[in-house]
Amino acid sequence: MLLASFRCAGRPLSSPFSARVPVAAGRRAMSQYTLNSYLVTPKELHSALQKNVHSKLSTAPRIVPVCASWFLPNDGRNGYETFVAGRVPRSRFFDLDAVKDPHSPYPHMLPSAEDFANAMGRLGIRKDDSVVVYDSKELGIFSAPRVGWTLQVFGHSNVHVLNNFRKWCEEGYEVESGEPAPVDAVEYPVPELDASKVAAFEEVRGIAKEQGKEGAEEVQILDARSSGRFKGTEPEPREGLSSGHIPYSISVPVSDLLDPKDKTFLPAQQLQDTFKSKGVDPSKPIISSCGTGVTAAVIDAALVEAGFSSENRRVYDGSWTEWAQRVSPSDSLIRKIGD
Repeated sequence: MLLASFRCAGRPLSSPFSARVPVAAGRRAMSQYTLNSYLVTPKELHSALQKNVHSKLSTAPRIVPVCASWFLPNDGRNGYETFVAGRVPRSRFFDLDAVKDPHSPYPHMLPSAEDFANAMGRLGIRKDDSVVVYDSKELGIFSAPRVGWTLQVFGHSNVHVLNNFRKWCEEGYEVESGEPAPVDAVEYPVPELDASKVAAFEEVRGIAKEQGKEGAEEVQILDARSSGRFKGTEPEPREGLSSGHIPYSISVPVSDLLDPKDKTFLPAQQLQDTFKSKGVDPSKPIISSCGTGVTAAVIDAALVEAGFSSENRRVYDGSWTEWAQRVSPSDSLIRKIGD
């Protein structure tokens, strides 16, 4: 096993784990590094990690950085390889291609509660730990919100998304590389899935068929894919899958929610303005969708930052990959611009 630590920028090299908090004071110290918002800055994470309790003897809740790097199947890059190349020190790697429903024909359907608990236990994450999920430096924000959303769906309340690892590097905080040190597995309790956060195919199909009819509830379906895939003018990254969109859905490409240079989320007011410009009404229910349910969670995180109610937000788990394979041609539920 080879580990290396280095500077991303000109800041002096120092470990965010060098500060020690006495075990007896561990739980009292929690208020000193509690992360209050869903999105956290590199500075906030670094400050929290400096006060973090990481002694094997301590049972106090900890801050656990989790790398969720993932790339589209036609990208050629590998999430774990980027994790090994450079990460926040003491991070664990959450593999989206492994922690899923293994029996589903669709790529990233939620795992069972038992499989989720086993995955968290193998990562050494305890139920009361604060988890901060982050993406690759290359993409900035992409798959981390999906992992954050998954933890929330299974009742892990202390979860945050780093905004973002690219900025962590640019601001000079320590980066670790090489194969990670092994972690001690723990017993993670089997949770219950919060179905109120998830939209399934049959429900979305019913909404799409009823939208526009008199008396139908107006549910807004927001699509995170690129404009070309939404319009049906560009191919899907999965061979043989039709592009296009769900009837009455609204195109909200991920790129519209991120700063074009550093790929962080736009500030709250700009996110509000972006959603407003697309006709999104915060008083009406929202279902976020994308290709496989990954970047749909980017929309969901942006809605959090923009102040949208949690009671009206869900993610369509199967998203376009499920939709395009399951809808009947006779239903005319795949729309393309110009149809």
